[in-house]
Amino acid sequence: MATVTLKGNNIHTLGSLPKKGSKAPEFNLTKNDLSGVTLSDYAGSRVVLNIFPSVDTGTCAQSVRQFNTEAAELENTIVLCVSKDLPFAQARFCGAEGIENVEMLSDFKDGNFGKSYNLEFTDGPLAPLHSRAVVVVDQEGTVLYSEQVPEIVDEPNYKAALESLMA
Repeated sequence: MATVTLKGNNIHTLGSLPKKGSKAPEFNLTKNDLSGVTLSDYAGSRVVLNIFPSVDTGTCAQSVRQFNTEAAELENTIVLCVSKDLPFAQARFCGAEGIENVEMLSDFKDGNFGKSYNLEFTDGPLAPLHSRAVVVVDQEGTVLYSEQVPEIVDEPNYKAALESLMA
């Protein structure tokens, strides 16, 4: 179990994120057209997983906007924005915001992503949504970087995540 805070109040997740050098867990998420997608579908590309509780909160929306801007500059890299929001809400947000450089994916069906990456909240007002985190994976599925944001209302360290792609 890992501890993070929400406005200074402790809440817990299932555990620790995958560590640098480990194999990223496989997942099955839902695209906006309701089709399924797995991590294996992105083999050969670097993957930035931008994970958050809900696109309908300010910090979560800002992380999608920031990675959308950054993704336009990245070579052989896809940014996947993952939450438990319904695919319809994710599509609505992207349409309204002009988001075109990231892919929104939903873990609404069975929560397997949140469980396999140990970032599902186990208590507190956001349970069972996802904690805010970033995981960067190389072309072979090895974790290059992971960050569990300690305070949910704070943004992730975009610079550190993107610099892991340059190493």
